[in-house]
This record gives sequence, C-alpha cells and structure tokens, in this order.
Amino acid sequence: MSQSVRDRVIAIVAEQAMLDPGQITLGSTRADLGIDSLALVEAVLAIEEAFGISIPFNANEPEQSDFDISSVGAIIAAVEKLVAEKA
Repeated sequence: MSQSVRDRVIAIVAEQAMLDPGQITLGSTRADLGIDSLALVEAVLAIEEAFGISIPFNANEPEQSDFDISSVGAIIAAVEKLVAEKA
C-alpha cells in the first residue's frame, strides 16, 4: 500500500466525515464514520480529482458499484489499482 495514496485518501475521507485523519482506520466503514450518500459522492469526486482517475461508481446504487466502498482500506486498495492501471 502506497503511503501517499493511503494518506491522501484518508485525508479526503476525514474531510468528508468532518473528523481528524487520526480517527480513520483502514477498517473504518461509512457507517462508522457517519458518511452519508452525499458525502460519499463528494469523497469519490475528490479522490478522482486528486489522483486524475475515473472511478466506476454508481451514486444511485453505491453497493452495486465495481468500486469497493466497504471500508477505508478497500477504498485505498481500489484507488491504488486504478492509479496503477492509469500509469
């Protein structure tokens, strides 16, 4: 896991959850962090912009998306994969 990808994703998630990044763990879920659907969409858009990637995400059915949002660690792994595919 790339430290910079991890740190940037955690910072984005923390901003949307209005928490300190130190409160975010790799096992944290949306529910744990109190992130609603609007904040989730904003986080996805911020991640896309930060890394210059396109995330296969369906805002209407986020759990049905090809982008794993089950935990912060899963999001980081998915972002790393998309960044690697872009390179």
